Amino acid sequence: MAKVAVIGAGAMGLAAAYHAAKAGHCVTVYEADKVAGGMAAHFDFDGLSIERYYHFVCKSDHATAELMDELGIGDKMRWVATKMGFHFRGRLYDWGNPFALLAFPHMSFAEKLRYGLMMFLATKRRAAGSLENISTKEWIQAWCGPRVYDALWRPLFDLKFYGLAENISAAWLWTRLKRVGTSRRSLLQEELGYIDGGSETLVRALVEAIQARGGALRLGARVDEVVVENGRVIGVRLGGDLSSCDAVISTVPTPLVSKLIPALPQELKDSYQAIKNIGVVCLIFKLARSVTPNFWVNVSDPSIKIPGFVEFSNLRALENVIVYVPYYTPIDTPVWSKSNQELLDEAFGYLKKINPSLSDADRIAATAGRLLHAQPVCPPGFGARIPKIETPIVGLQVADTCFYYPEDRGISESVRIGKEMAEAVGGPALGGAKP
Repeated sequence: MAKVAVIGAGAMGLAAAYHAAKAGHCVTVYEADKVAGGMAAHFDFDGLSIERYYHFVCKSDHATAELMDELGIGDKMRWVATKMGFHFRGRLYDWGNPFALLAFPHMSFAEKLRYGLMMFLATKRRAAGSLENISTKEWIQAWCGPRVYDALWRPLFDLKFYGLAENISAAWLWTRLKRVGTSRRSLLQEELGYIDGGSETLVRALVEAIQARGGALRLGARVDEVVVENGRVIGVRLGGDLSSCDAVISTVPTPLVSKLIPALPQELKDSYQAIKNIGVVCLIFKLARSVTPNFWVNVSDPSIKIPGFVEFSNLRALENVIVYVPYYTPIDTPVWSKSNQELLDEAFGYLKKINPSLSDADRIAATAGRLLHAQPVCPPGFGARIPKIETPIVGLQVADTCFYYPEDRGISESVRIGKEMAEAVGGPALGGAKP
């Protein structure tokens, strides 16, 4: 059995560590943060334990369900009938079902039919195929025309990807549409899930299962270097200390990999560096009054500079209203340069605009979290640019959230990739991958 170092205690790293420990390997997880969970980690928000970055579960998230069953917490999954809204040019509309589409007054009947057919076929499509090589703009315009793209979709992409907005892979959008579009109770009713107690329930169960199998979790332990000799992993360095190991599973963001593993071939380093990411400033509000009855609201309104928000308490019932407002943005934009307080005040102003009955007195608490590498940018052809998980260095595997493209970020895909990496330990990964 191998001595395995897992770098990163997010969902992917914890899943990899759990499955490796279950297989009998000696596992140590290293996490720079003081808490485990990565983007699924909880924090104390004005007395409420909640994720800093929102998560929800869809019916297709089989890897999450299977892992929860295996850990004995399958009974913690909860399913809720949810609604989606669309704030368009000053008015909130129902969205996300055929009747809502037909009632929407800003599209012609022909545009509605083509839009509805595009959404329906997206949920039935089994593979990305030709979508891998075209942009979201090209795909939407081919189905719905430029007017629908400019009115409904362009504002959403512009306020997330900014100058990169017109070069996003259609395959990436398709998997997002399919994941949510197939998570339904019926044709007319969306149904989404959450874990009772939040993502912390799963994180805690994974940590306990790792430790019960002899694994160790080191929090506040930043790995400075993966040490390689003669083309083989020999350990990880933390400060001046070297911890020996036979295999390393790295789950840190790809932009950090080249510095972490200087022994990598330059061509592979260049591949990692070529993957662009955008950041996020994720705002969370605790309110005394609901903003809308919807879980998710997309926004297309020239006077509101956010692409949408999530009223999380419309999924997971909580004592107060909890609203997430994510500002996704490249880190070279003026938005990223704004202070957290500026963004909190700006975003709450937008929420009051969407629901004029909201007042400053309804704002109980607010906070913000920032993440430099929150969302990989996936242009057409992105799949061919992703390096293999197994590297030419014997015993070394590298992956992060972009490695399950065209699927978007999510706990379930992280769990799936983590399990696959663990299963490779002792096989090709430990014996060395061919360049």
